[in-house]
Parts: sequence; C-alpha cells; structure tokens
Amino acid sequence: MTDFAALILAADGQPAVPLIPLSTASLPAWLAGQGERMRTGVAAQGFKGAPDTVAMIAGDGPADWLVLAGVPEGPLRAPLGPWALAAAAQKLPGGRYALAGELGQAGLGWALAQHRFTRYRRAEPSAPRVLTTTSLAAISGAVIEADAVALVRDLIDTPACDLTPADLAQAVIDVARPFGADVRVVTGEALLSENFPAVHAVGRAATAAPRLIELHWGDPAHPRLALIGKGVTFDSGGLNIKPGSGMAHMKKDMGGAAHALALARLVMQANLRVRLHLVIPAAENAISGNALRPGDVIATRAGKTVEITNTDAEGRLVLCDAIALAADQNPALIIDFATLTGAARVALGPQLPAMFANDDALASEYLAAGASVGDPLWRLPLWAPYHDMLKSEVADMVNSAEGGFAGAITAALFLERFVPAGVPWLHLDTFAWTPSAKPGRPKGGEALGLRAAWAMLRSRFA
Repeated sequence: MTDFAALILAADGQPAVPLIPLSTASLPAWLAGQGERMRTGVAAQGFKGAPDTVAMIAGDGPADWLVLAGVPEGPLRAPLGPWALAAAAQKLPGGRYALAGELGQAGLGWALAQHRFTRYRRAEPSAPRVLTTTSLAAISGAVIEADAVALVRDLIDTPACDLTPADLAQAVIDVARPFGADVRVVTGEALLSENFPAVHAVGRAATAAPRLIELHWGDPAHPRLALIGKGVTFDSGGLNIKPGSGMAHMKKDMGGAAHALALARLVMQANLRVRLHLVIPAAENAISGNALRPGDVIATRAGKTVEITNTDAEGRLVLCDAIALAADQNPALIIDFATLTGAARVALGPQLPAMFANDDALASEYLAAGASVGDPLWRLPLWAPYHDMLKSEVADMVNSAEGGFAGAITAALFLERFVPAGVPWLHLDTFAWTPSAKPGRPKGGEALGLRAAWAMLRSRFA
C-alpha cells in the first residue's frame, strides 16, 4: 500500500522547489511581477496556465528553480480541486516541492497520482514527489481519503481468481481488526438456515460458496448507520450469459462492496458517533447444473417472492436480503452502493453515479456534499408508476422488467420494496471504473460517490 502520509508534509523549512499554481486568468498578473528572464522562460515553454500543464523554470544556480502548475480557476477545491495538482505529481521528477498558497482539496490528487496497483507486476522505479504545505488541516484529510480510494481501487482491480467471496470476507476482517469491530460470516448452505435465500440462489452455482458478511462497530446507544455493498465477485450473467465484451470487466462487480468497506473504515477511523452495521452479500454469479434459471421463483429474507426473468439482474437479489437484514435493526440511515445497471451508465456515462433516495432532504444533502468535495452525483427518480413494470403473474414481483426502458429506475424500485416505510435510504448505482486514464485516475477501479458519502456522514455524525 502506498504511504500517502509520506507524500504530503507540513512545511518545515527544509529545501524544496517552489511549486506555484497558476490559472490562465492569474498567470498574467503573476508574470507582471517577475523579471525578464522569468517571463522569457515561461514563454519559451509555452506555459499559459491551462489545467494539467507544468513548466519547470531554471534559476541562476542548480538548486535555484521553480515549478509552475496550471490549475482550474479559483481555489483548489471542487469541482476540479481534488485533481488540480495530479498532473504535476505525475510529470515532475522525484523530489520535494513547496506549495505556494493553500492546499485546499488538491492533496488528494497529488497523493493518488502516485498510487499504483502492483500486485501482479513490479512498478517502474520512481522517486516520490513530496509536497510540503502550510495548510496543516488539509493534510490529514487528504491522506485518509487517499487511503480509502486506494482500498477501493485495489479491491476492484484484483481479479476474481484472487478475490472470491472468501477473500472479500477476509478483506472485511482485515479492516475490522484494528478497530475491534465484530465480524460475522454466513457461508454456503448456512445461508438458507439463516434466511438469506436470495444470496444463496445467486451464488450456489459457483465453486466458491456465497457469503453474507456483516460487521458491527460503535456504541449501541448511537444512531444506527447501515452501509451495504453489492459483492458479486464475478458476474458471468448466469444462464442469461453475457457476451465476452460484457464480461471483460466483471471483476469489478464487487465495486459496491469495496465502496461500503472503505466508507466503513473511514467511519471507524474518525470514531463517528454511530452504531455501524456493514453488510456485504458476496457471491459469484456462475453457471453450472444448479444455476438459477429464468422462470424460477425464489424466496427472499423479507418474505417476498421473486420471479427470475433475467439471471443477469442478480445484484438486486443479493442486495434485497442485505437490505432486509439491515432493516431488522431499525437503522437511522441505510446507504447501499452497487455496480447495478448498465442503464445508469447509458444515462449518465462513466463519471456520474446515479443516486436514488426516498427522502428529498437526504438526497439534497448528499448532492451538496458531493459538490463540495468534487465527487459529483446525479439524482434519478424513484418513479412510482414504474412499479407496474415489476409485476409478476406468479410471484410478488419480477427481478427485471421487460424491455429496455428505465432500467436503473426499475432496479432501484425493486430495492425500495425492501426498505421499511420511514427509514431514510440512499442507493448509489456507481460504475466504479475509470475507462480511460486521467491525471490521478488510472484506468481501472475507481471510487465514485465514496467521498460524497463520507463528507455527508462526517457532517452529520462527527
């Protein structure tokens, strides 16, 4: 794991190369106060302050030089602030750099630009780029958020051969151990006796047995916070098998679990005043002689029956048992994360998670938190008339509506049926993936919606 705490330090008077953030608007005024040599050097490099550009300007001596970093307009905060210095952290040589001005949120991108997933191949040798700053309060926040995002990325980037439901359970245990949290794991056939029939139905065909993983932490007298994450460690589509192109990145179908686990760790690290209940239904959606079939009718923990119209709509099945378990404990808030539907990606693309909520004030709070930290979301409606699309002639509901209409909405409506009336609930349908690299964000697993949730919970329960 990258030691992010070593990459952002308090200024201590030690030698460091000045790093000056400048935008296209602020560059002319800064240049007006410089000498001719500096202005000539900037012009020679074609530096105009555009975001993600860098100029290294030599001075009179070998140690007398500085760096200009192009950044967006305004302070280094949302919407682009977290990534404003990420390109500089990637492009600069190893060394120590002294930031001129406030760090804002830019420490996150500086740190994450230097994170690599190296489980299967050795990283290119690279000296760290260390940033020093006088913004002391911003350092710890950047470090713990970078750790959380890195956990999400590393879990998602791990292929299914090394991240089975058992491995996911071990990841929860590893996170829980330093905080003294209690972890319970229900495995395989025990899911039936413990009343998690939908989790069992989805995962029973796989060699690796499905699991229901739950973590408890905190004072029982505090408000109960339920965090739920879809933990489908690989999704073949089941008997409604995906084409090869649709299966290519399905190691990431446990991205919701990665988000929920990282958020749980943030909650425990900060000692928030909550009774934390983390629930991860973990399964591989595989194919064998006992695989779930189209037309089957299965039970759920809540007592509702579901007709299976599409075995590739399995995420909502494992989540409905998890939501029912969380609801048994009378939570003050339920948040679930899931890589649930392609429809959400068609509607909003890879960068904007679809957010659903059964409470308008809660939805507004989450959206505002995301905007404040540069982790954007977009609310889609729980459009009640679309419940008709989930009607079944033989069961209480189908798991997937016919046709291609409103896929993200009908999936959210399916989940809503398992949330008790009056319990505030947020559902995030996130892509959990960066399809093409950007500064600080390599291609692969990504935390989308995590920092927004953390900002909201910190505001509520700190």
